[in-house]
Amino acid sequence: MPLVATLIRHRRHRLLGRLVQEALALYGMEVPAACEIGPGLVVFHRGFGTVLHPYTTLGAGVTLYNGVTIGRADPWVPQEESAMRRVVVEDGAVLCAGAKVVCKEGVLTVGAGTVVGANAVLTRSTGPGEIWAGAPARKVGMRAGGQGPSPAPARRAPSPSGTP
Repeated sequence: MPLVATLIRHRRHRLLGRLVQEALALYGMEVPAACEIGPGLVVFHRGFGTVLHPYTTLGAGVTLYNGVTIGRADPWVPQEESAMRRVVVEDGAVLCAGAKVVCKEGVLTVGAGTVVGANAVLTRSTGPGEIWAGAPARKVGMRAGGQGPSPAPARRAPSPSGTP
């Protein structure tokens, strides 16, 4: 298991927790002990610049690239008064380099197998197997290969003779 993923797994250790948090900080990562993280987390490029809000849940097999931020859309409001409750990233989701997932109110869910593109700013929940990109992020497609519902089949152009 890569070093960063191992450190993240041990961040709640009773004796080594503080040391592990400091080691993650050397990589520019902030992963609070309150974050719930499922098995199989993959972190590319050592996660440089990755910041997770304490009210974050990452499912199994989630992939994070460098510079990912998961947090609140209202940082000027005291945490106790914020309408944000939690950000849930479901199993198999991929958050590309520089992706920002910010929750305004309630629970924001990134669906299973969803891809959030590089430097996208996601402010609302997604369905399973979707691809989101842009700032603000919008749905630009669906993943192929069983990751969520398949896109509609492409229409065939009519033949010149008029027969199908």
